[in-house]
Amino acid sequence: MSLPSQRRDRSVSSRTETRGMRYFEDVTVGDRFTGGPLTVEAAEIVAYAAKFDPQPFHLDAEAAKDTLFRGLAASGWHTAGMTMRMIVGSDAELAGGYIGMGVDEIGWPRPTRPGDVLRIEMEVLEARRSAKRPDQGVLRVKTTTFNQNDEVVQTMTANLLAPGRPA
Repeated sequence: MSLPSQRRDRSVSSRTETRGMRYFEDVTVGDRFTGGPLTVEAAEIVAYAAKFDPQPFHLDAEAAKDTLFRGLAASGWHTAGMTMRMIVGSDAELAGGYIGMGVDEIGWPRPTRPGDVLRIEMEVLEARRSAKRPDQGVLRVKTTTFNQNDEVVQTMTANLLAPGRPA
């Protein structure tokens, strides 16, 4: 997996265009962020599969030709891991990191293949102050992972814990 320099999406509101860590108060519903690109390597697909998802369509390009995928395909969980890598390197830059509270939904509408160049788009769907910890907030974020042809290879809606701005 190769990670060229990160692109910066300037479609976010002017309030969030300044570089630096974003606290809960700095993020609003509708904000969008981007990450990637990341190139998928065949050897990484096979290595991941050998350790975590050892099925023929993830392990062997020749054997994969006779499967539903008609060729080597990354495990969906591998795609999720690559997506997480791009989230961490994205321009969202959340203070305190990306603390996942859970995933509401995840899907893989098409396979990730060797040679694919992935990128992500994130959209904040909901931002609410934590009832238990008012110094924190919860962000509900939809992340869509695209290949080089702008085809969706993964969708995920997750809840992230975001610290409030220190007093």
